[in-house]
Amino acid sequence: MIGSGGLTPAVLKEIDASLKGHELIKVKVAGEDRETRALMMSEICGATGAEPVQSIGRMLVIYRKNSEPVPRPAKPKRKPARPLKRSFQNER
Repeated sequence: MIGSGGLTPAVLKEIDASLKGHELIKVKVAGEDRETRALMMSEICGATGAEPVQSIGRMLVIYRKNSEPVPRPAKPKRKPARPLKRSFQNER
């Protein structure tokens, strides 16, 4: 979210870090002026190397393809189903 302080270097750094992890992000802008939001969108995209996707109201959607895929943690394997206790319940 970009607050009343505007587009500061710290905000750009956070946007860049979010793009590294997610590729597609939404940024909420507190400004009321449509032209100001459009300028912020172009400034963000220029500074981070991202592409503008969409601007709806105060929400900006931007995309940047990751050059390195983020490794996903392996899913834990499920435990095998334990057999039922009664012999007549095991027949299916």
